[in-house]
Amino acid sequence: MTEAGIAAQPAPLLRMNGISKSFPGVKALEDVSLEVFPGECLALVGENGAGKSTLMKILSGVYAPEAGTIRLEGREVTLQNPRQAQDLGISIIYQEFNLMPNLTVADNIFVGREPASGGFIRGAEMTRQAQELLDQLGVALRPQEVVRDLSVAEQQMVEIAKALSFNARIVIMDEPTSALTDREVDALMEIIRGLKARGMGVIFISHRLDEVQTIADRVTVLRDGRNAGTLPIAEAPAETIVQMMVGRDLGDLFQKDAAVYEADAPFALEVRGLNRAASRFDPSAIHLREVSFGVRAGEIVGLAGLVGSGRTEVARAIFGADAIDSGEIWIGGNRATIHSPKDAISYGIGLVPEDRKAQALVLGLAVRENISLASLPSLVRFGFVRLNEERERAEEFVKALRIRTPGLEQKVVNLSGGNQQKVVIAKWLSLQPRVLIVDEPTRGIDIGAKAEVHNLLNELARDGVAILMISSELPEILGMSDRVLVMREGRIAGEVPRSEATQERIMAMATGLGRKQDAA
Repeated sequence: MTEAGIAAQPAPLLRMNGISKSFPGVKALEDVSLEVFPGECLALVGENGAGKSTLMKILSGVYAPEAGTIRLEGREVTLQNPRQAQDLGISIIYQEFNLMPNLTVADNIFVGREPASGGFIRGAEMTRQAQELLDQLGVALRPQEVVRDLSVAEQQMVEIAKALSFNARIVIMDEPTSALTDREVDALMEIIRGLKARGMGVIFISHRLDEVQTIADRVTVLRDGRNAGTLPIAEAPAETIVQMMVGRDLGDLFQKDAAVYEADAPFALEVRGLNRAASRFDPSAIHLREVSFGVRAGEIVGLAGLVGSGRTEVARAIFGADAIDSGEIWIGGNRATIHSPKDAISYGIGLVPEDRKAQALVLGLAVRENISLASLPSLVRFGFVRLNEERERAEEFVKALRIRTPGLEQKVVNLSGGNQQKVVIAKWLSLQPRVLIVDEPTRGIDIGAKAEVHNLLNELARDGVAILMISSELPEILGMSDRVLVMREGRIAGEVPRSEATQERIMAMATGLGRKQDAA
């Protein structure tokens, strides 16, 4: 194809060719190529650690490649910093937004580039330009609104408007739907279609293959820092994409072992009449109202519900992270007194929280240190940590969970999302828990890592651990649970046995459309 293009196939907006990049001890990218055409959404997928983020950081000017070329609209460019990439029409929207919460929408869109004259910012002009950008997106936001008052989806729209303000030709979206509701995802898809209609190129990075199928025109797959292939989306069913990503057929992703618990056995974890009112310091906090249920040893109980239904609040209450007003928690048939996470740990309860980076890991510490955090008292003698024993324990879990790390002393911040999640799980396994609560255990990790986490949960159930699993992915809830509890507005709205559980039935309960059933 010539740079002028041909009638049947326009010239690409972007062509990355033969890109390679190394870090100490790691070959992150090797001879990777990628193209994006005008009016196209290209999905970029791969397991965590496959090289997606490194490739996009090269494209956005954060990293310099060791080899390869980048051509924009046929012209070779060298991207020395992010500002140069933005000036050339390349904008990236990270999963964690880069916004200033105390400034307005307009301030955030034009920060550092405010229209000014005579040393003074022309506020009215900036507001007008911001409104034009928001109108182009079809977003009902006012430029004067303060960003901290916006929802996650609305903040994402501000990021997109900021990208357009740079006259972007290529917009990179990194896991843009990870914190959005279904309705907000639909709205984002419409905006992406609008960007395509304007002739822009969109690079869409996501682990959610249903969304890839919905919005992408082509998909490029990376595996172990190399190209695994590029296909038109019509020729790339989910099964094919998965095989390209992991190099093997994973079969049914959500594959639950046969039930191993005794249906009439007493509960390993039982919650009775849990209540918590919203704090006067935080009126938006979720109420809990008469929450009662139980989980048996060897059983996986799914906890489903819409965002804001109280699922995470139940987990935090059981673990002692949030105080309760009334109710009882029973462990192994005995009433437990839990006022703090330390108390919960003493009863053999572990919690894998939904935000592993903020709530579960010390990112600046090594893999070894993170794995031993929950069980550290057992490794201390005369005030000193027995380092040899700590290393042996960490090495055992690194091997058993197949944690991909250059070594035990690697800082956790440098691991992929899936491997960080395995470190969190290893931390609790080292404690040998009787009860394990997992909140969004596979959020933000790739297909292969999901399968490994699911296999691990099955193994724990076989070993007699009682598991309470919270997930926003209904296929995961349906595929992994022996029973499903559904929450709505801080209450248990119903219980469904595995044999009768369907997405429609769970959603009916979660939205209040279905008939309430007695909870366990």
